Amino acid sequence: MNDSLPAVEIPQPSPRSTRPEILASEIIERLTYRIGKDAKVAKPHDWLTAAILVVRDRIIDRWMDSTRRVYEKGDKRVYYLSLEFLIGRLMRDAVSNLGLMNELRDALASLGVDFDVIAGLEPDAALGNGGLGRLAACFMESMATVDIPAYGYGIRYVHGLFRQQMADGWQVELPETWLAHGNPWEFERRESSYEIGFGGSVETIGGYDEPPRYVWKPAERVIATAYDTPVVGWRAQRVNTLRLWSAQPIDPILLDAFNAGDHIGALRESNKAEALTRVLYPADANPAGQELRLRQEYFFSSASLQDILRRHLQQYPDFSNLPDKVAIQLNDTHPAVSIGEMMRLLTDVHGLEFDEAWEITRGTFSYTNHTLLPEALESWPVPLFERLLPRHMQIVYAINAKILVEARKAKNFSDQQIRAISLIDENGDRRVRMGNLAFIGSHSINGVSALHTDLMKVTVFSDLHTLYPDRINNKTNGITPRRWLMQCNPALTSLIREAIGDKFLDDTEALHALDTFADDAAFQEKFAAVKRENKVQLAHLVGSRMGVRLDPSAMFDIQIKRIHEYKRQLLNIVEAVALYDQIRSHPELDWVPRVKLFAGKAAPSYHNAKLIIKLANDVARVINNDPAVRGLLKVVFVPNYNVSLAEVMVPAADLSEQISTAGMEASGTGNMKFALNGALTIGTLDGANVEMRDHVGADNIVIFGLTAEEVAQARADGHEPRAIIEKSKELSQALDAIASGVFSPDDRSRFTGLIDGIYNHDWFMLTADFDAYAAAQRTVDQIWTDPKSWYSKTIRNTARMGWFSSDRTIRQYASEIWRA
Repeated sequence: MNDSLPAVEIPQPSPRSTRPEILASEIIERLTYRIGKDAKVAKPHDWLTAAILVVRDRIIDRWMDSTRRVYEKGDKRVYYLSLEFLIGRLMRDAVSNLGLMNELRDALASLGVDFDVIAGLEPDAALGNGGLGRLAACFMESMATVDIPAYGYGIRYVHGLFRQQMADGWQVELPETWLAHGNPWEFERRESSYEIGFGGSVETIGGYDEPPRYVWKPAERVIATAYDTPVVGWRAQRVNTLRLWSAQPIDPILLDAFNAGDHIGALRESNKAEALTRVLYPADANPAGQELRLRQEYFFSSASLQDILRRHLQQYPDFSNLPDKVAIQLNDTHPAVSIGEMMRLLTDVHGLEFDEAWEITRGTFSYTNHTLLPEALESWPVPLFERLLPRHMQIVYAINAKILVEARKAKNFSDQQIRAISLIDENGDRRVRMGNLAFIGSHSINGVSALHTDLMKVTVFSDLHTLYPDRINNKTNGITPRRWLMQCNPALTSLIREAIGDKFLDDTEALHALDTFADDAAFQEKFAAVKRENKVQLAHLVGSRMGVRLDPSAMFDIQIKRIHEYKRQLLNIVEAVALYDQIRSHPELDWVPRVKLFAGKAAPSYHNAKLIIKLANDVARVINNDPAVRGLLKVVFVPNYNVSLAEVMVPAADLSEQISTAGMEASGTGNMKFALNGALTIGTLDGANVEMRDHVGADNIVIFGLTAEEVAQARADGHEPRAIIEKSKELSQALDAIASGVFSPDDRSRFTGLIDGIYNHDWFMLTADFDAYAAAQRTVDQIWTDPKSWYSKTIRNTARMGWFSSDRTIRQYASEIWRA
């Protein structure tokens, strides 16, 4: 007798209308019954939430259909693990990808509501810092666009990265309160909750005639609860899921302690759990900060893997086919502890033998490396790792023994090579190397530009590459053209459609047809008009936020990225000081009016980066208020850089600054966004700049400075910055002015240490590249004074950037790594 319930056919909802009058009616319905407001008293934020709920309903239909298709077809799923997802505002993105933009605008207009006004009220999700997080967001959108079933896994930060304000030119970090009023895009999944342990001890179980089993008994436990946000692909072909984890205590309040009068101590467990998901990148300059970082990384890695394995067992009887049905991509080293956690789950929880679990683990994981800086490849002190994750420390040692024995026997590795590939760094304090763990535990390791991938093989992973010569491969980064052209620059999108049709909307490489218009005078005039209007919008933003007046006729020279010495905002500032001196000394020359705009955040504990921000603001104050400059040069540091600010600054840029020390930028994606929107790039042959030059043509990009090989050689030969400074009049004068307090009269020694570092070691080659950079800037001036030449080059940049779509990147991941 079959006692199972009869199959029930679930009725599918009929397609929802997209007619403006129906949308308007639904918005009023949501406003009334979901928000509890009468239209007569509704505020802009109420209209925003009501509109999001109407849009969200249309997404849900496609979301559920996408999920059903995966289960029915047994498709392989991709799981993208990232500590950051810099998704920005979702309203415009979702509406555009659904194809509802005009209809929703009309619906809101009929209710007396301006779409652009309410869309501008949506807070930026504070889930990322810079390129790493924005890349993850672009990849999620592209995976949905090219129809790859995928989940993104990360942390639902309450405050995320800090909100940046300026106090007398200094960066001040304030909490970002993006979740203060809830998030209408997300769904709490209480059924997807998992216990996460920390600390405690490991017990060995098993008799003398059976293999030992290991049982981890954590001293602390928290609950990870999932919150899902739908990610809509272009034309809504697929809707994937961004699943973010929130931490909750097992016992929210210790009533015994509370009743005993210890009202604060009673909330100790709640506070510890909530700290896990409160802030992105807590400062790790102290042991407590380091521990919190490691806790965060393990928390989201363990929750994600438990969720992945649970989902797999819903469809399949065991894990033998896991690599055929699951691909897990580690976005940098932050989730590298997942290698150890997968081994623990497969062996300790699900009973697999170690060797079998290792083959499954390695066949499932792949790792994207984003840095060649050894200090940026995370490592953890062994005592901390062992105390917090004792079972994982045992597994790391077991994996290490397996790999080192293999290297010695199969490859006859020397002691030096063994030390280089070991998971334990024995130099100084013993540390667990997470980059090595990610490499060893993955079947594929990819760089993010051709240059970066080549350098990986001969620098940070040279010996591991010798051991596993087939694992390293390249997947040059890309950007989603929906966000970074169609949405942030609708006027340019309309102009392109008018010129070459709509094919580029679905295939960005079709932009190449725009090449034939590069020298067309009428098209150049329209292209220039679009650029000017974008500059007017940025000038208005700067004026309203900062009270600084900008002339849209001036060249807008923009550098926006995380503040770091290798990205060389300092080189840009020093050149601005040198230009300032030249303008004052030679007023008779025909100088090109220029506005140098900076934006970016410095890590709270990165002293020199914060000092560079202060220098930029001090230099701006002096230059912008000097009548001798006659408005020919302005410097502006725009605070609180985020995705929404980038969406205004990128379309307005005339010149894109991509000037990192060669060999130190893995790829960059800001360079791609600027060029796609018709900016000329000035940059070094670093990261993806190399491939950009190959695609846009050497005549349409301004390259300067040492190559990566020349930087390495200069360091090896003993770089002598002082001698270079003494030979360069402009450089020495600019550095002297900064060091002597010309720009800091209230504290003349403020920048002495910063400039001393340039004189004494100059690791980032500012002095070696300064004269070439200054000369390149004057080349830019010459091109600017010939508008026909300028717009010919910038139009060709837009036309030839189609290859740098994240759709292309994701297709390469899918075919060459994930086999999805």
